[in-house]
Amino acid sequence: MKKFSSRKGFLLIADILITAVSGTFVNLALMWVDIAKGSFSLSVPWSTLTLVLGITVLFALLLLLSFGSYSFFWRLFGRKDYMVCALAVTCAFALSGVFLYYFKAFDNGFPWLYMICSYLMTVCAMVLIRYAFKKAIIRLTEVGREENGRRTLIVGAGQAAKLILADIESAKSDPNNPSHDIIPVCLVDDNRAKYGTKLSGVPVLGNTQDIPQLCKASNISLILFAIPSCSDEERKHILEICSKTQCSIKMVPYLSNLFFDESSRGKGLLKQVQDIKIEDLLGREPISFDRKKVKEFIKGKVCMVTGGGGSIGSELVRQIANYDPKQVIIVDIYENNAYDIQQELILEHEDSLNLVTLIASVRDYDKMESIFKEYKPDIVFHAAAHKHVPLMETSPEEAVKNNIFGTYNVATLAENYSVEKFVMISTDKAVNPTNVMGATKRCCEMIAQYKAQHSTKTDFVTTRFGNVLGSNGSVIPLFRRQIESGKAVTVTHPDIIRYFMTIPEAVSLVLQAGAMAQGGEIFVLDMGDPVKITTLAENLIRMYGKVPYRDVEIKFTGLRPGEKLFEELLMNEEGLKSTENKKIFIGNQIAIDEETLLSQLSQLRKYAEDNDSEKVVQMLSAIVPTFKHTIN
Repeated sequence: MKKFSSRKGFLLIADILITAVSGTFVNLALMWVDIAKGSFSLSVPWSTLTLVLGITVLFALLLLLSFGSYSFFWRLFGRKDYMVCALAVTCAFALSGVFLYYFKAFDNGFPWLYMICSYLMTVCAMVLIRYAFKKAIIRLTEVGREENGRRTLIVGAGQAAKLILADIESAKSDPNNPSHDIIPVCLVDDNRAKYGTKLSGVPVLGNTQDIPQLCKASNISLILFAIPSCSDEERKHILEICSKTQCSIKMVPYLSNLFFDESSRGKGLLKQVQDIKIEDLLGREPISFDRKKVKEFIKGKVCMVTGGGGSIGSELVRQIANYDPKQVIIVDIYENNAYDIQQELILEHEDSLNLVTLIASVRDYDKMESIFKEYKPDIVFHAAAHKHVPLMETSPEEAVKNNIFGTYNVATLAENYSVEKFVMISTDKAVNPTNVMGATKRCCEMIAQYKAQHSTKTDFVTTRFGNVLGSNGSVIPLFRRQIESGKAVTVTHPDIIRYFMTIPEAVSLVLQAGAMAQGGEIFVLDMGDPVKITTLAENLIRMYGKVPYRDVEIKFTGLRPGEKLFEELLMNEEGLKSTENKKIFIGNQIAIDEETLLSQLSQLRKYAEDNDSEKVVQMLSAIVPTFKHTIN
């Protein structure tokens, strides 16, 4: 049975006194009126008042208890609780009146005015005492708190929370410890059996739904999410609740990612707490892949990554480096990015990785051929591309030169030099494209499929996925820059939605697809439900401890040229078939008329070299029948 605390016992006694004193005070006031009138028709005789007060107090306590007026936490007491209290008192007085009337407790008729006035005074007094008591309790609990400390709410009252509280306690004596100023105020847990209990002296004050109210009532500035074993859907739901507060949010990693030191029995868990990541709000389980198959695919091979300095390319290189390749070749035209990933890998792998970094453009066939001839790659990952939708609308011929003919160059060389597998990075924007970038990527897919139809030495495969969180040019870095600079967050349309995945997931898909490929496939990732960009922006603003539309404005700028509200992952004619990985599907191969394609590409090359933007777009429409160019 739940312990009835002294504070709640105090309130119960206060309610008894309020009901009795209110009835007595009202009766005295009515008696003075009766004396002034010279008749005793309004007040209740003193001989009867004791019975009336006893019955009223009894019904009031029974109703307050049955309505749950004492089963709450003071910091969570709000408008609804005041209304419940008032309703309980209303019912109590109504039942008391019926009881007294039925048993004819009054000789001079039923004292309606007394009952109404007594009821009103009791309700007002009970509500006021609760409000004052709540403020007093909160103020008392503030005494002795450090003014410059981070008042903290911990989500979860399990073993992880216990370890964190132990870490916080040990950090207090070390001013150099970054966690020494954390003040654990309360915990929340969805296990009702833990309500009202304490963990290492810190009270469990409610469940996860109570987080916003608790944070406001307790002046919380930091939330620690300490449920490493919860599912992704649960994590998303709880983080969405947390993001409605103005608190900083930090998280204990997934259980599988935690590092436990056997000698210290798990101490140091607080050091593993990390900032919340926007991908935690996607509500989708991380995609799992067959690492053994990927290792068999990569081990001992010479792997070339075009666009190796970009967001996807650099992550490809990082992951490939972990599978014991014979050699890794980074090819990129932008030397700064190439240098950054080169230095990172040298630092990470020291002398264990045979790494070559080359500055070259995939548009330069002769330069690329010299690279193929010298290094003889076994596997080519083609990630080099212009991908910014609005910029490619203004320079369609550049998108064609780099994306289409850069792909054609690398694919042709891969075939000529007997590369085992050619893996091309595509995008959901290639499906029924409405912009130049999407149309060029669909054309690249067609080139890969064309090569797959007649190649006997090289397996050509395409991987298609949605937007990648945190990649260069994606919305998240833009939103972060806008928030950190104090500017409005810009969203093109309030209803725009996109599919998202993390960079490591996208790259794992590429590697898994390469391992599974037999030639000609378009691999598509089941990315779960699409995400509304407006919601993404709102959540990111809240993660900075700010309130959307109040602290940070969200401006809707209108759809950009070629942009559509909803992205698709598969064309109607492609169909879908499952693979051994339940999250990866294969689109059926579409036959490519090789003669027609080559003729159209020849014409497109001429228009691009002439920098004739209008004819380039017209020719793209001819090559890609599903291309419906949208100019907003």
